Amino acid sequence: MNQMSKFPIQVNDRAYPRPNVPAIAICLDGCEPAYLDAAIDAGLMPTLKRVRETGTVRTAHSVIPSFTNPNNLSIATGRPPAVHGICGNYLFDPDTGEEVMMNDPRFLRAPTVFKGFYDAGCRVAVVTAKDKLRALLGHGLAFDEGRAICFSSEKSDTTTKAEHGIDNASAWLGREVPEVYSAELSEFVFAAGVKLLAEFKPDVMYLTTTDYVQHKYAPGEPQANAFYEMFDRYLTELDAMGAAIVVTADHGMKPKHTADGKPDVIYLQDLFDDWLGKDAARVILPITDPYVVHHGALGSFATTYLPEGADVADLIARLSAIEGIDLVVDRDEACRRFELPADRIGDLVLISSENKTLGTSASRHDLSALKEPLRSHGGLTEQAVPFIVNRVVSDLSAAPELRNFDALQIAAMAAAS
Repeated sequence: MNQMSKFPIQVNDRAYPRPNVPAIAICLDGCEPAYLDAAIDAGLMPTLKRVRETGTVRTAHSVIPSFTNPNNLSIATGRPPAVHGICGNYLFDPDTGEEVMMNDPRFLRAPTVFKGFYDAGCRVAVVTAKDKLRALLGHGLAFDEGRAICFSSEKSDTTTKAEHGIDNASAWLGREVPEVYSAELSEFVFAAGVKLLAEFKPDVMYLTTTDYVQHKYAPGEPQANAFYEMFDRYLTELDAMGAAIVVTADHGMKPKHTADGKPDVIYLQDLFDDWLGKDAARVILPITDPYVVHHGALGSFATTYLPEGADVADLIARLSAIEGIDLVVDRDEACRRFELPADRIGDLVLISSENKTLGTSASRHDLSALKEPLRSHGGLTEQAVPFIVNRVVSDLSAAPELRNFDALQIAAMAAAS
């Protein structure tokens, strides 16, 4: 650290103390709090059980939509989507008429906390399961000084020092690149985190996983318990090395199927086509990404662009009367309530209930790859997430005041004390 090390690091109008020990934030993708309770009750997570007893345990709220990209970038910037601009995995550009992935750094409107720490002379490590987040999380980092590493499990065999801070992370870790639809993709993240902490010795580290397991298996099912038992083994190693650790999630996960196991879907584009004419409205599902095998692009949040002259109040009333739709609001109310960027949201925002999901048209969703009953997220019922610190942190509020995007600040505070 330089002579300014006594001063906190300022990022997006938040102050981050400089850590005396490594500060680690772990985002367990899709970690409904019940997963941890079930695994602990089964005796499979002794370290997390001890941490919950001796550290700090709260419930936090994710940002809405409760999807991966908005929440990971909120954690990475310490701010909601209205500040950083990432309000989904996917967006519609009305000017071009194109639907595009929002995984390019050009969509990011705020610097990350990682960049703030790096610019202050700290060592930073970021490992993500899927590569869709890697460029966003690593934006602003330089890899020519040996102080930054950022890579994904998915593309770990193609990393270079110039672009990721490390050559062939797969060979470095001694692990083959995992199948993208697997628990091993997340295990690679944890294993890399342990080795980075021991060898690279970052001041700040962020580990973020994939929710493949959570989309397929409910809390307490053997496959889910096995995942959290695996995580606990790596948590044991990270904790033993003296790091200050915050464990949270980007969103929860709920069953979205009928009693016979079929996806329970409200197809919004079909409704708007009946009401307004074919393709007069445009329904966007921000959950959409290249990895739809485990959710079929079905989530609990949608936004809709309406034709000029549409009766917004009438449409809100008609949609609100549909069983399974929890909330319908216009753009202004959605942006106010959920801190969203107005230029990246449609005229309406819709959120479905705990066991319902939202689609476009029935003909546009290929659900053949769904082998288990659908579990998904995106709405208010998936907003509650765990927030666990392996240190005692006094005066830490609980939801709704506590947000998952407080994780890096709390980790830094715990590491500085």
